Amino acid sequence: MKQEGEMFVVSCRPPMAGVSLVSASSQSQPPFPTPSPFSFSVASTRLSTRPPIYHSNLILRFLALVFSFISALSLAASSSKKNSPRSSSFADHSELLYCFVTSVLVFVYSAFQLFKGIYDVAQRGILISDKFSDYMSFILDQVAGYLLISSSSVAILAIQQIDKTESILKAVIISTTVSFVAFLVIVICTLFSGYKLCKRISW
Repeated sequence: MKQEGEMFVVSCRPPMAGVSLVSASSQSQPPFPTPSPFSFSVASTRLSTRPPIYHSNLILRFLALVFSFISALSLAASSSKKNSPRSSSFADHSELLYCFVTSVLVFVYSAFQLFKGIYDVAQRGILISDKFSDYMSFILDQVAGYLLISSSSVAILAIQQIDKTESILKAVIISTTVSFVAFLVIVICTLFSGYKLCKRISW
């Protein structure tokens, strides 16, 4: 018997580098995230998440800002009339000077509170910590209210002492009236500040 030798051919094929690298890179890369429809609604509903008391507080702060500005402006813009027998200015009366300084201080304080409120509502940021802000607003609102009511009382006494021929009399009456309205607005702001502080303490 003649045995024929069988040849076994073994072929070694090198791995396909391109395919393996592509498959490895495709497995290592995470899939692209699908945009969520809720991500766009968060920015649009940012203002609506705040309680209504915040928006009411902003309106009151704006009113206090306007009224205190008008009160100070009416005194600063008062000038002597040419046909007036006596020249007058609010700086000549210590009572009116006190009213002017009080209106300026309340204007600056209201501007700060308005800026802080807009920043907190629009940006959802914390310019000042909520706990410190509640205590500060409650205390400073009372101080501002006391200054306004005291300046209005002093201005009433000054009106009685000012001669009717002086041109500043009309400006003092306007300033006193607007200052008293600003006092009423600050009183409401104080009630809101006290309400927020009581809620924080009760929690």
